[in-house]
Amino acid sequence: MSDVVRRRLALATSAAGAMLVALDGTVLVMAQPSIRHDLGASVAQTQWTSTGYLLAVAALLVVAGRLGDRYGHRRLLLCGVLGFAAASGGIAFAPGIGWVIGLRVVQGVFGALLQPATLALLRLAYPADRLGTAVAVRTSAIGVACSAGPVLGGVLVAHLGWRSVFVVNVPVGLAIAAVAMAMPAPVPAQRESARRRPERLDAVGAALVAGVLAVLVYTLVGVPAHGWTGGPTPAGLLCTTAGAVLLVVHERRTAQPIVPPAVARSIPVMAAMALLLLTAGGMFGALFVATFLLQDIQGLSPVSAALRVLPLTVLMVLGAPPAGVAVRRYGPRRTAGIGSALLSLGVLGMSDLTSTGTWAVSGMCFALMGAGFAAVMVTATGTVVGDAPAGYAGVVGGLKQTAMNVGPTLGIAVAAILLQAEGFLTSGSLRAASASAQATRPALLGLTAVAALGLLPALLLPTRSAAAPGRPEQTGSHLSRPCGQVRGRRRRVR
Repeated sequence: MSDVVRRRLALATSAAGAMLVALDGTVLVMAQPSIRHDLGASVAQTQWTSTGYLLAVAALLVVAGRLGDRYGHRRLLLCGVLGFAAASGGIAFAPGIGWVIGLRVVQGVFGALLQPATLALLRLAYPADRLGTAVAVRTSAIGVACSAGPVLGGVLVAHLGWRSVFVVNVPVGLAIAAVAMAMPAPVPAQRESARRRPERLDAVGAALVAGVLAVLVYTLVGVPAHGWTGGPTPAGLLCTTAGAVLLVVHERRTAQPIVPPAVARSIPVMAAMALLLLTAGGMFGALFVATFLLQDIQGLSPVSAALRVLPLTVLMVLGAPPAGVAVRRYGPRRTAGIGSALLSLGVLGMSDLTSTGTWAVSGMCFALMGAGFAAVMVTATGTVVGDAPAGYAGVVGGLKQTAMNVGPTLGIAVAAILLQAEGFLTSGSLRAASASAQATRPALLGLTAVAALGLLPALLLPTRSAAAPGRPEQTGSHLSRPCGQVRGRRRRVR
C-alpha cells in the first residue's frame, strides 16, 4: 500500500472517530428530555447520563494514551470504537435510567480509548511538514459534527424516538473499525516507540491520575448547583489538591511515570495544553451564558437561538484550513496569538448585547469566536502532536483531549458562579429583561479574561512548525538544539 493511500486511510479514520464522539455528545442533548419522560427519570438522573460519561472520559484519557504508546494505537482505536458501538447498542435497549447511566459510563471508558488514538494515528502517518493540513481537516470534521449534531438529534428523536440516537452509532462504529483494519500499521514508528515505552504500566500512577481528574471534573460540574463556597466544592478541590500532590510525589519516584519527563519538560506541548484549556473554557463558558442571553432575555425559541449561534460552527469549519496554512506560513506562535485575540474579542462583544440585540451584532461575535477557536485548535493540536517526543504520541493526545474536556467544565463553572453573584440564576429571581442582560455582563467579561489568558501560553509556542519539509522528525528537545552542537557531539563520539 502506498504512503498516500495509508495517509488518507489514517486521516479518514481519525476524522471519523473524532466525529463519532462529537456527534454522540451533541445529539444526546436533544434526546435527554425524551429519555426523562420515557423512563420516568428525575432531572438529576437525566443529567448523570452526561456527567457519568464525562467523568469516565476525563479520568482515563491520559492512561488510554499511555496504553496506546505501549500496545499500539490502532489496536486501542479498534478496541475503543467497537466498545463504544457495543455500549451504544446496549443503551438503545436499556429498560431503565439506571441502565442508561451505567452504559454511558462504559461508553465513556471506550471513548477514552478511542480519542487519543485518533490523534496519534495522524502523527504516525504524516510527516511533520504535512501534519498541519491533516489536523485542519480533522478540526473541520469536528466542526461539522458539532453543527449537524443538534439537527440530526432533533430529527431522529422526533421521528424514530430517543433510542435511535444510540442505534446510529453502531453501524458508524463498525464502518470506522473496518477502515482501521484496512490500514496497515506504521511499523517504523512502532519500533521507535517500542524502544522507549516501559515494560509495564504503573498501576498506582494510573489510578492516581484517574482519581484526581475524576474528582476535579465532578467538583467543577457541581459548581453551578453548589457554588464555589458550598460544602461539596471546597471538599472536592481539597481532595483534588491532595491527590495531585500524591501524584507528583509518586511520578518523581517511579521508574515508569504516566506522564514521561520528556513530555512534562516539553515547553511547546505544555503550552499548547494550557492554551486549549483556557480558550475552551472561555468559549464554552460564553456559550453557556449565551443560552440564557438569547432564550431567557431576548425571548428567542431554541431553534432561533441555534441559528444565531450558527456563524460560530460555520467559521470553525471554514476557518480550519486557512489556519493550517497560517501555521505553515507564520508559525504556531503568531497563529495561536491571533486566534486567542479573535476569540477574546468575540466574547467581549457579547458582553454588550442587550435584550434587543440584532442578528448582525450577535452573528459577528459568534463568527469571531468560531474563527478564533478554529485557529487555536489547529495550532495547538498540531503543536501537541507534532512536537511530541518520539514514542509518546498517545500520552500527549490523551493530555490534549483532557484539556478539551476539563476546559469547558471550568468555563461553565466560572460562568455559573458569576451569574449567581448577580442573582441571575437564583431561584425565584424574576428580573426585567434589561436588568438580566446587565447581569450577564460581568460573567462575559470574566470569560473574556479567561480566553485572553490564552495569549500567555501562546507566546511560548514555537515560532515555526515542528519540522521543515524533508527534515526527519525528532523529539521536541532536539528541535531547539543548534546544529553545531550536534555535529560537535558526533565528533567527540568518533
